[in-house]
Amino acid sequence: MKILVVDDEKDMQTLFEQRFRKEIREQKVQFAFANSGEEALTYLQQLKHEAVLILSDINMPGMSGLELLEHIKKKFASPPPVVMMITAYGDSENYNHAMQLGADDFLTKPIDFNLLKEKLKITAHG
Repeated sequence: MKILVVDDEKDMQTLFEQRFRKEIREQKVQFAFANSGEEALTYLQQLKHEAVLILSDINMPGMSGLELLEHIKKKFASPPPVVMMITAYGDSENYNHAMQLGADDFLTKPIDFNLLKEKLKITAHG
């Protein structure tokens, strides 16, 4: 499973690589990282949209995660990637907006990696 993580916090890459060390080693997951919405779109366009799951932070400088979500759902409809939004704020406004734009799921920071792994198993077999 290819997963694109989009977050302006540089330490997220290290965190994901540590928490998914076993799954990466066993080649169950492959991660790609983008530090902005713009970078994520470039990645998706260059690789003809190989990511099956996109985890995106909502609050980023430049293009927000919600704007990125809107672009993804319009441009990469086939096959549609699963998009999970990540936010530090558990506020209903961001949640509702993300759901209206077609987000498939929602995670709050700090990320509960056990919960995420459970969700990924559902996504992988779903």
